[in-house]
Amino acid sequence: MDPKTHISGPENGNVVWHFDILVAPGFVLLELASLVDVLRVANRVCPTPPFTYTYRSLRGGAVVSSSDAIVSTERVQSQPKADYLFVIGNSDPDQPDLSLGRIVSDYTYRGAQVFLLAEAASRYIDEQGTDDLATHWENASFLRERGARFEAKLSIATEHGAVVTCAGMGATTDIALAVIGRHISGPTRMTVADILLHENIRDFSSMQPFSGAKTTATGDKKLDQCIKLMQANIEDPMPIHQIVEALHLSNRSLERKFKSCFGTTPNGFYREMRLAKANNLLLNTTMSVREIGLACGFPNGFSSVYKSFFGVTPFVMRREKRQASQR
Repeated sequence: MDPKTHISGPENGNVVWHFDILVAPGFVLLELASLVDVLRVANRVCPTPPFTYTYRSLRGGAVVSSSDAIVSTERVQSQPKADYLFVIGNSDPDQPDLSLGRIVSDYTYRGAQVFLLAEAASRYIDEQGTDDLATHWENASFLRERGARFEAKLSIATEHGAVVTCAGMGATTDIALAVIGRHISGPTRMTVADILLHENIRDFSSMQPFSGAKTTATGDKKLDQCIKLMQANIEDPMPIHQIVEALHLSNRSLERKFKSCFGTTPNGFYREMRLAKANNLLLNTTMSVREIGLACGFPNGFSSVYKSFFGVTPFVMRREKRQASQR
């Protein structure tokens, strides 16, 4: 399938977004798994899987990670069609397969966004001689030791046009969650993070943990507290006026925070959060539709609310998902 082909679907507007994942010998397995598991879980909880991916390398064939795991890859295309390219970090910043200037240009020329992780970012920074790009703090130290005349940033990622340089390692999960958040709803993205037991989703500007910087899920403590209250009261939803009282905020202030961060209202976000959980239960458990409605705070009219958001009834969605898994 052409990755830029748009197909219809209630959660993602029927667009399928394709990721090319480029690995070099000695790649970091944690970074590969962090990206792929975010995509895999998102596909599991969304009614229509919105993401596809292909493992690639410069020459194709089997590529061995630094932990001896082996990945079968396809060769990088001369005219790539992916929406995103992720270049996985490597234990050796001098690895020749990380010198990817031409390949990066091939992807960005065709409208893809390129994410360079850890050592791949270091190599790009070294070759481009550009200030204010991010890489893992160890690699930033390595650049300084080699006499680099520019400084790498210590945020978890930095966008420079169509190229994003990233710290990699565990922060890869944050980057992947940020990217899928462009194409699925906020509550669905949080469902993915919850399944992965990833408590706080850091934005690109968050500092790498070694600096001692404390992070929050949204960058706003009151908003974090509000979301935690919502998450703790799914089966029996709290009225918004009780939430603002508990947070010592005004309704208007809370609405501005949600509009700024999520582009929706507190009630809209809360409803989507409950529907996201309901959809996950529908697609991945044997609970009855009524039981799911009750568990997610919809004692009445659950099927109608579900259809208004996802475009089909819960019964039809479950049947279609089961039929698709049997093909």
